[in-house]
Amino acid sequence: MTDIGIEKLGIYPGSLTLDLGALCRARGMDAERTVADLMIHERSLNPPWEDAVTMGVNAAMPMLSAVDRASVGLLLVGTESAVDQEKPVSSWLHGYLGLPDDCLNLEVKHACFAATGALDLANAWLESSQARGRKALVVATDQTTMHIGKPWEPVGGAGAVAMLLSREPRLVAFEPGKLGIHAEEVSDVIRPNMRVETGNSETSLFSYLTGIEGAYPKYVASAGEVDFDSYFKKVIYHVPFGGMTYRAHKTILRDHTTIPNREARAHWDRKTAASLVYNRRIGTTYGGSTFIALTGLVDTCDDLGAGDRIGIFAYGSGSCAQFYSAILLPHAREVTRATDILRQLDARRPVTVAEYEALEIERDASIGVPEFVPSWHIVGDWYDRFYAGKHRLVLKGVHEYYREYAYS
Repeated sequence: MTDIGIEKLGIYPGSLTLDLGALCRARGMDAERTVADLMIHERSLNPPWEDAVTMGVNAAMPMLSAVDRASVGLLLVGTESAVDQEKPVSSWLHGYLGLPDDCLNLEVKHACFAATGALDLANAWLESSQARGRKALVVATDQTTMHIGKPWEPVGGAGAVAMLLSREPRLVAFEPGKLGIHAEEVSDVIRPNMRVETGNSETSLFSYLTGIEGAYPKYVASAGEVDFDSYFKKVIYHVPFGGMTYRAHKTILRDHTTIPNREARAHWDRKTAASLVYNRRIGTTYGGSTFIALTGLVDTCDDLGAGDRIGIFAYGSGSCAQFYSAILLPHAREVTRATDILRQLDARRPVTVAEYEALEIERDASIGVPEFVPSWHIVGDWYDRFYAGKHRLVLKGVHEYYREYAYS
């Protein structure tokens, strides 16, 4: 059977960044402790001319050649940051990416699990007779809503990941049949409308851990005898914030190994810590977080090579969780380094807390309204410096609820 996996990867971490320490100090929080616990140093945020549509296009467009675009027969966009309750984000991506007119496209929603769910659907499509040798494009694109002054405000972010899936993978190949899923209804985090994102952080934490407690044993049942320590060279987890990956790792060590608790941190350091190198600088990216973690892992781990197995855990509020695995391929580092993510992170404009608040207030005021034109100079000359003439998709405005996008 021909392998199916990720052939190309694109990441867009946004164009603005906020220092988490500065935010914590402005809110009277213990900055050092909060940053250490969350394992987030800074977070991406959007100007008012960016949204789930623009981020998704700006992640995918640079990685797709004309040949790639012509080959795409399925486009799936996983998001919980949709800009319309009827028209799918995938319709805009289909048009602005110039994909074929016979490309099936859908928006997929299941909180942070949407991207992995879309990945599963794309894998099944590639196995089917419908694919006919064509490829699938899966995009995860999300941003937080406004949380000024909320206790969970530091856990925010924005970004998009685009993955070209095919039978000619170069980054990883997924292991067919090796998969464990756990699903149960729970109201941990909810978005009752496009402007509100709320929930119970304690419920969310326990639901995440319940997900891994349920999904991992089912993976073991599907894979056969598994020694967690030796079977996986590395393990990555869904990253609402970095500290959550350590809790997840400890849960598996406690339930499925004889490794004592006093050695858990050192084990996590060896198996997982390196994967957070980019997540620490972007904040939460919802469904895209595991694939940003995969990129960080491949870019920074000298002890990771072709043929190594990586365990992957995905979780989405509501809830659904999945543990699966992939095999690293010989050209993996070429694929991840082509994302140019480190340069992109360094190119973002730092904003002050006051600028961040002004940006969030304007972005919130733009949601669900019949008329809107972005304030192009809300962050000085940033639009002229970063966007103008750079062929990045931007939101030009909203008229009678219709959204107008254009390349800068």
